[in-house]
Amino acid sequence: MTLRALLWAVLFATPVHAQTDPSTAALNAAQMLEDASVALTEADSARDRVRALTETIQAYEAGLTAMREGLRRAATREAQLTTELRSREDEIAQLLGVLQTIETTAPPVLMLHPSGPLGSARAGMMLSEVTPGLNARAQELAHDLQEVQTLRQLQQSAADTLTEGLTGVQTARTKLSTAIADRTDLPVRFVEDPVRTAILISSTETLEGFASGLSEISEGEIAETNADISQRKGEVALPAQGVVLHRAGDTDAAGVKRPGVVLGTRPRAIVTSPTAATIRYRGPLLDLGNLVILEPQPGLLFVFSGLQEVYGNPGQVIPEGTPVGLMPGETPEIGAILSTSSDGTGTDRSETLYIEVRQDNSPVDPESWFRTSKDG
Repeated sequence: MTLRALLWAVLFATPVHAQTDPSTAALNAAQMLEDASVALTEADSARDRVRALTETIQAYEAGLTAMREGLRRAATREAQLTTELRSREDEIAQLLGVLQTIETTAPPVLMLHPSGPLGSARAGMMLSEVTPGLNARAQELAHDLQEVQTLRQLQQSAADTLTEGLTGVQTARTKLSTAIADRTDLPVRFVEDPVRTAILISSTETLEGFASGLSEISEGEIAETNADISQRKGEVALPAQGVVLHRAGDTDAAGVKRPGVVLGTRPRAIVTSPTAATIRYRGPLLDLGNLVILEPQPGLLFVFSGLQEVYGNPGQVIPEGTPVGLMPGETPEIGAILSTSSDGTGTDRSETLYIEVRQDNSPVDPESWFRTSKDG
């Protein structure tokens, strides 16, 4: 194969280092969204529809997050390659000129030299030394051009992929709400008395006061439990996909110091129970908005507030991974997603989930229980 032919052949070959290319990350994300679509279809026939739909929503969220990151990396990489190729235009033109000369010059002429056979031999040796270098430069150029082409095609098709993913996750959320409403198979430790709950809410001004009176909102006795998650201390997964914005004791945007952690999430993110737990309360409370209070073991409470929708009923014992609510917000338009994907600012995490942990009705640092990224 001639060097010129080799150049054009490589131009249309699969990149050698595809596994590390930003395009591969985005293509893998597209596959995640496609797999989530298949899972959504299968969820209707699953025995545990709630769990199947929850996992489907989480798969969609993971795929959309990966797609955003993949597109951000792709846009950055394409801009870098385009700049590099433009700066090398003269070098590329020279390279193609040399390749064309080598290819079009007849072999007998290449072997002739004014100084005779010895000069021809030396010229041949020089050519044999130069050719591998030209070959390598041609392959490098071809790889870069192929990568630019792939990245551009990827970004052009991203809108359709994102549209399908956003439609799928919204459908899954709707089906999940219905599946939770239809659920009747959960054990119950107590039955809530709405009147007592209303009295407790109206008579308390703090979360501490409300939490101390939780035992008073049931119609009868609360069944005992020997649940124990102490061996998981420090390793409990966060209830939603997000990033830590404020840690315990930090001053939040309103200038208030709270003993809990603030997690930045995307709009409509699903919030799940990180362990098996009893729902002690769910609904609006004080200035915390909609919240859910879970009891994974006696004396330990997980408080998640800032939700738009809350699932389940007080008294129910829910398995680990059970959805307890959805974050507020509006699903952004495709153009907005593509814009925030390209700037890498993380401005799409516009909602905040407040996480507080109370042990024997005293607040403790949530990071003593939950596994978080220390770099925020």
